[in-house]
Amino acid sequence: MPASPPTGELAIPTLHRAARIEDAVHQLVERRLRRTGWQMKIVAYAGYGAPGWARVMCRVLLGRPEVRAKGKPEKVRGWRSFATLPAKHVRVTIEAGGVVHEACADRSGFVDTVVEADLTPGWSSVRLTVADAEPVEALVRIVDPSVRFGIVSDIDDTVMVTALPRPMLAAWNTFVLDEHARNAVPGMAVLYERLATAHPGAPVFYLSTGAWNVAPTLTRFLSRHLYPAGPLLLTDWGPTADRWFRSGREHKRATLARLAREFPDVRWLLIGDDGQHDQEIYREFAAAHPESIAGVAIRRLSPTQAVLAGSLPAPAGSSSSGPVGQKWLSAPDGAGLWKLLRDAGLV
Repeated sequence: MPASPPTGELAIPTLHRAARIEDAVHQLVERRLRRTGWQMKIVAYAGYGAPGWARVMCRVLLGRPEVRAKGKPEKVRGWRSFATLPAKHVRVTIEAGGVVHEACADRSGFVDTVVEADLTPGWSSVRLTVADAEPVEALVRIVDPSVRFGIVSDIDDTVMVTALPRPMLAAWNTFVLDEHARNAVPGMAVLYERLATAHPGAPVFYLSTGAWNVAPTLTRFLSRHLYPAGPLLLTDWGPTADRWFRSGREHKRATLARLAREFPDVRWLLIGDDGQHDQEIYREFAAAHPESIAGVAIRRLSPTQAVLAGSLPAPAGSSSSGPVGQKWLSAPDGAGLWKLLRDAGLV
């Protein structure tokens, strides 16, 4: 039998080899970057919660001091989102509803914690502070206890044309393309705005396998194309503590299950596309949590888009298969989905 740790001590898990290599590289690079003037900063992400609690998310990074030409709009290339270095294990002070909390960033500089907070339903904010960095405000969407309807939406090829998983074009879109050149999926912003109007107070969550590095870019994209504001639920970038690469599908499964636990009275409209694994993940969630499903809306890719995305073209029709008794709808764009949702009584 393996030896047990001494009483009062916790066993420290062994990091995956890739994570240990990454940490060693970060330590070496950090010393050099600090000498060249790189500074610690907080990148705040929109969180969410309910009366009495809030999930606060942010990342602490070492970054190059930002310099913007006066009078010229900033153009953000994708690669710049990844030109950062995490500030590991630093203490972050969170002030929420007049109460002060402390949290510790993980090895990737992330803080993802739930704090007690007496905040009013709607959009509120919490204050984040770390030593040697400017304090920032993080938005928090507090869901009213009376709300019974919510939206969870995929991003890639559902609200934004990304052409995933085509490796070359995906890399171009992520690391090279100017964010202002990214295209919105036709009709989806109007669909979401109509849903938000039909269900006052309904939260909108944008669930994606994308990296947190691109969260500011995605937030600006959604705002510019008039999508309803809502928290992004993304994943870490690079090796994890126990594997070479993160599992995007597991991230989506775990996040949906968490939302079902946190908001047991909310029934969710799940929106995705048929180019990757959304239908499979949504079907599993609907089978496990039938009481949490209002319906599933799938944006159907064209035959050419489906083939290029690595999937088979879907047959023509307005519905796709799901658990018995649940509303599964499919259309090629936002206008088609709106008509089907209206006919199904979901708006």
